[in-house]
Amino acid sequence: MTATTATPTAPADVVDTPAHRDGNVLRWLAAYTASMTGDSVYYIALSWAAVQSGTPAQAGIVMSVSALPRAVLMLGGGVIADRLGPRRVVIGSDAVRCAAVLAAAALLFLTSPGLWPLALLGLVFGTVDAVFMPAVGALPARVTSRGQLARVQGMRGLGIRFASVVGGPLGGLAVAAGGATAAFALAGLLIAISVPLLVAVRTRELPADGTKAAGTAWHDLRAGLRYIRRHRVLAPLMLAIALGDLGFVGPLNVGLTLLADERGWGAAGMGWVLGGFGTGAGVASLLLAVRGRVPHAGHVMAYACLCGAAAIGALAFVPGVVAAAGVALLIGLLAGLSGALCGALLQTQADPACLGRVTAVSALVSLGFAPLSMPLSAAAIGAFGTGPVFVTSAAVCGLGGVVALCAPNLRRAELPA
Repeated sequence: MTATTATPTAPADVVDTPAHRDGNVLRWLAAYTASMTGDSVYYIALSWAAVQSGTPAQAGIVMSVSALPRAVLMLGGGVIADRLGPRRVVIGSDAVRCAAVLAAAALLFLTSPGLWPLALLGLVFGTVDAVFMPAVGALPARVTSRGQLARVQGMRGLGIRFASVVGGPLGGLAVAAGGATAAFALAGLLIAISVPLLVAVRTRELPADGTKAAGTAWHDLRAGLRYIRRHRVLAPLMLAIALGDLGFVGPLNVGLTLLADERGWGAAGMGWVLGGFGTGAGVASLLLAVRGRVPHAGHVMAYACLCGAAAIGALAFVPGVVAAAGVALLIGLLAGLSGALCGALLQTQADPACLGRVTAVSALVSLGFAPLSMPLSAAAIGAFGTGPVFVTSAAVCGLGGVVALCAPNLRRAELPA
C-alpha cells in the first residue's frame, strides 16, 4: 500500500500559489483551527465534568487517562498516516473524535454517568489522538508546495494560538450557560466544522521513492526510525527538540505556578506572565507566516534556543510581575521562533512519504517525554527552590541549541526559497 491518497491532484497553479492566498491551504487552516479550538473546549468540559463527578484526585486521573494511549500508540499512528494518507486519516479521526464528544454530551444530558464513562471518553480521545496528530503533521506537505511549508508552519502556529486564546473563554462560557453538557456539545460542533472543510481540501501526489510505507506495519515503523537515525539533519534536530522541550515544559508549567505563589503574584500576575509568553510565541508564528522564510534557519534556530534558555533561567530572579511578563514575552518570542523553525525544518527536510512517522517521533518527544519533567520540576523546586531548578532547566534547554550548532548539516540547514 502506498502513502498517496485517491483524492484528485491539485493543479499546479494552486500548488504554487503563496500559502496565505491559497484557498486550499486556507481551508486546511480553518479546519485545523476549528478542530484545535474544539479540543480546548473539550478539555475544559472534561475537567469540569470530572470535578463534579468525583474527588480532585479522581478528576486528575480522568484528565491523565488520554496521555497513556497517545504516548504508546503515537509511533503506530505515524505508520497509519503514511500508509493510508494523512488526509484520509485526519478526516476519519476527526469524525470519531466528534462522535465521541457528542455522545458524551448526550449521555450527560440524559443521566449522571459518573467517572467511568468520562475515563472511557478520555481513553478513546487519546487513542484517536495518537493517529490524528501524526496525520495532521504530514498533511501540509500534500496541500502546498515545498517552498510554502515554512509559511504554512507559521500559519499553523497562529491557528494554535487562536485556539488557545479563544477556546478557554468559549469553554468557560459554555460551562456557565449549560454545564459540561453544553461544553461537550460545543466542542463536538467545533470539531464537526473541520470535517467538511477537510473533505474539500485537495492533496498532491507524491514522487516515487523508497521511503513509502509498503511492508508490514512493524517493517514500516523500523524503516521510519532508521530513516530518521541516518538523516544528517533530522537526527540532530530530534535531539535538539527533545532537549529544548525537556528544559522548557517544566519551568513554564508547574514551575511558573510555584514561582508566582512564592513571589506573591497571585493568579492575576501569573495570567500576565502567561499572556506575555503567548504574545511572544504568536509574534514568532506571525513572523514566519508573513516572511515565509528565515535566512540561515539552522543558525537562527540554534541561537534562538540558546537565548531563550538564558531568559528561562533569568525568569526565576525577576523581582516584579511586570518585569516577569516582559521576560516571558522574550521567552515566548525566542522559544516560539526556535520551535517554529524546528517545525519548518522538519517539514522541509523530511521526505513527504515518511512525514507521518517523522511527525510521530517529534510529537512523542514533545508530548510523551517532555511532560515527565513537570513532576520532577515540582519535586526539585520543593527541595532546592525555584532559582536552581530554573537555571538547571535553562541549561538543559540550552543544550538543544548546542546540539544544533555542533551538527554541521543542521547548523547550515536552510528553508526553501
